[in-house]
Amino acid sequence: MKAFDGRVLFLDRGDINTDEIIPAKYLSATTKAELGPHCMEDLKIQGFDPKRDLADKAAIVARHNFGCGSSREHAPWALDLNGIHAVIASSFARIFRGNMFNGGMLALELEAEAIDELFTAFGDRETSLSLDWKAQRLRFRASGLERGYPLGLGGFERALVEAGGWVEYASSRY
Repeated sequence: MKAFDGRVLFLDRGDINTDEIIPAKYLSATTKAELGPHCMEDLKIQGFDPKRDLADKAAIVARHNFGCGSSREHAPWALDLNGIHAVIASSFARIFRGNMFNGGMLALELEAEAIDELFTAFGDRETSLSLDWKAQRLRFRASGLERGYPLGLGGFERALVEAGGWVEYASSRY
């Protein structure tokens, strides 16, 4: 199972699409590793610099419809290559969400009000995320402030994450 605990990157925008996560011009790469340096290089959010802001992050919190646009597994791969194994938003594009779980990563939906609360409380702070797998809870912490939320995973999603992704899940069962 991948590690999910670590620092959080807050991207205060909805509709972050797969072309912004990994530009299409890199889809002809012959290895996954070639995607990593180009993760989010086309994402335009004021003050965001992918070279600086992706470093040492384990999770992203964003608004709604994360991963919309073209369906491609390259987008979760690019995040994974940069150590980002969890994305938390109020909604996801269906195929992107599935591709995250297929790769053993988390695409976690929280209500829009909870996302608003996270941005208000933590958006401008150095924030860490911890995941209590047994209790199925997310915990956000920053300078004495703490908030917890239910993980809300279905049984199959949980099994995919625990196995490390679809290939590992299938290999252990078939």
